[in-house]
Amino acid sequence: ALIGAARAAMAAGLPIFMGGDHALSLGSVAGVAAHAAEAGRPQFVLWLDAHSDFHTPETTQSGNLHGTPLAYVTGRPGFEGFPPLPAAIPEENICIIGLRSVDGAERQALMASRIRCHDMRHIDEHGIARPLAAFLDRVADAGGALHVSLDVDFLDPGIAPAVGTTVPGGASFREAHLVMEMIHDSGLMTSLDLVELNPFLDERGRSAQVMVDLAASALGRQVFDRPTYAKG
Repeated sequence: ALIGAARAAMAAGLPIFMGGDHALSLGSVAGVAAHAAEAGRPQFVLWLDAHSDFHTPETTQSGNLHGTPLAYVTGRPGFEGFPPLPAAIPEENICIIGLRSVDGAERQALMASRIRCHDMRHIDEHGIARPLAAFLDRVADAGGALHVSLDVDFLDPGIAPAVGTTVPGGASFREAHLVMEMIHDSGLMTSLDLVELNPFLDERGRSAQVMVDLAASALGRQVFDRPTYAKG
């Protein structure tokens, strides 16, 4: 259902897919990729998440489908009985930022893949802007469509506790806003996921407000317009 809905929504503008479980990206990402293929554009995915979600039904120990979307949309085997994938996304067109919880099977699969992975140690050492800017440059050079998938647990649980899979040490408030502001400045985002928010675990709605604010930054809200000064 989501594959069809995503394809149709892409024709009408920039869709935002919201859901409690990251499993919705099985459909949203597959659908936007199908639309990009029909338009003759390469599809890119920016995965902002503590987890890589690169399991297949054969490798997952929990059986949770929210751990499988990237494996499905890249065409990894093991998804018998799932809807046929309209257009697989090349692994090198995917960038994961924020990793800090990856189990053994996923680690091996990621190391054997061409997915660009940036864990929180990389972010601590090099900052969050550098790897993101490099990826956005690749998308721009290829004339690609960019799907951004934002999981609440990309953020540190100290600022966004409303998620069932909290992992300490996530992105800070400012790091997350910088990511979204850079995405807007690039003009490349064509679709967006907002996932894993559990309102029953929230504290007076503050996680929900953070997600709203981040979406607003991705769509162009600024604290202060940056003037362009003439040289001389």
